[in-house]
Amino acid sequence: MKMLEESLNKKVSLLLKDNRVLEGTLAGYDEYMNMTLDDAEESGETQRKLGTVVIRGSNVVRIAPK
Repeated sequence: MKMLEESLNKKVSLLLKDNRVLEGTLAGYDEYMNMTLDDAEESGETQRKLGTVVIRGSNVVRIAPK
C-alpha cells in the first residue's frame, strides 16, 4: 500500500488479468486496491483513450510507476 500512496497523482501502468495494460494518473485507491485512474489509456494490441476509469483490485496483476 505504501507504493500506492507514493504513486498518488502520478503516472502508473497496470497489467490486468486479461493481459491488457492501462496507463494513467492514479487518482485514488481503497483498502481492496480498487483504483481510479484519470486520463487512462489502453495500450497493447488495442490502443484507445478511456478517460477516467475505476479498476477492481482483483483484476490487477501488476502496478508499476511510469
